[in-house]
Amino acid sequence: MRSPHPIRFQLAHNMRAFRKQVGMTQEQLAASAGLHVTYVNEIERGKRNVAIDNIGRIAEALNVAPALLLSSAEPDL
Repeated sequence: MRSPHPIRFQLAHNMRAFRKQVGMTQEQLAASAGLHVTYVNEIERGKRNVAIDNIGRIAEALNVAPALLLSSAEPDL
């Protein structure tokens, strides 16, 4: 079995940082993005391989560009 690509953990890190910046819980983010809270939790722990459509939903809910969720640069908090 192959290990997850490092970008999965970059997404997890950035998503958590932006979520906390806007003061959202995982439950609030999940509701705003139309996703299940367990799915959001698994993304933030690097356990899920996320579809591009869901990256778009999460970015929209966080009011950031989808590319920022995948960026290796430190999120501009």
